[in-house]
Amino acid sequence: MLTSLVCALALVQAPSLDIPVRMRLEPVEKDADDVAVWIHPTNPGLSLLIGNDKTAAPTGGLYVYDLNGRVRQKLLGIDRPNNVDVEYGLRLSGRSVDIAVATERLQRRLRIFAIDPKSRTLRDVSGRTDVFAGEPGERGAPMGISLFRRPRDGAIFAFVSPKEGPTEGYLGVYRLQPRDGKVDCVPVGRVGRFSGDGEIEAVVVDDSAGVVYYADEDYAIRKIVADPDSARFGEQLAEFGHRFYQGDREGLAVYDLGQGRGYLLSSNQIKGGSEVLVYDRRSPHALLARLRLGADDTDGLDCTSRALPGFPRGLLAVMNSEGRNYLVADFAEILPGLNQLLTDR
Repeated sequence: MLTSLVCALALVQAPSLDIPVRMRLEPVEKDADDVAVWIHPTNPGLSLLIGNDKTAAPTGGLYVYDLNGRVRQKLLGIDRPNNVDVEYGLRLSGRSVDIAVATERLQRRLRIFAIDPKSRTLRDVSGRTDVFAGEPGERGAPMGISLFRRPRDGAIFAFVSPKEGPTEGYLGVYRLQPRDGKVDCVPVGRVGRFSGDGEIEAVVVDDSAGVVYYADEDYAIRKIVADPDSARFGEQLAEFGHRFYQGDREGLAVYDLGQGRGYLLSSNQIKGGSEVLVYDRRSPHALLARLRLGADDTDGLDCTSRALPGFPRGLLAVMNSEGRNYLVADFAEILPGLNQLLTDR
């Protein structure tokens, strides 16, 4: 009965919440697209946001920001970096290293950067990182990426989506393998269904749940098993979000409240006024609300539930096309509205 009620509620038009912007990151030179949050291991106030300018080299690259929205580092000359993600605890040269990984679309490879917590800068440690080897045209051009750190052994895998792909096995999966101080990409397999309409760019891994969400942008959000060693690897567990989108289903992020609770965030890419759709992290992933930050044509987004200076319940960062930048909201100003909606239901 409860499941039927939740499913019925998900079919009701979700209410909108207007969310104030608390910080605007400095703009990139030409074309902002995606953003990732890195949490400093000992001092949350030294955490970073990593955005991209997705143009071709020499202007394409990653922009590293502090929590005041200022650029600390530019890593330019990356040949159309489409998406970026962060993961923690890769064993490299005998020590644990946090990494940021971007897709380099025009070179058909990944770019892997070690994050130095002392200098708060990124260093390129890319080894042999070609992806989609032998695929013709846009089927070999990587776009979306999300990283999965397997809890039982710390192995890290990249789930990568190309610009074009087949209806079965759209996502390429690669193990990140250290070698002589660099990191290689070792192919593991292909997973993920595709409707055949539009493309797949947005991918996010829910590490603690061991699942991958990805946006079949003209159809729905799909959820599959993440662990390559599982007998159920790549099995589709759910699809949802078929309705309520006026634009493409783009960026995805998980706001983790622990014990399986929290939210899946999905950008509804609308020219002149995008929304972030909020789904219950728990199955059957009811749609709870639409967040409006005043961002334009939003593609990528990221969030964290970790407390940061000025953001006691974490933050949400979304791409803002018109400003060539990223807008940041305080999750402490989002949660009361979501909690009230859940109470009212």
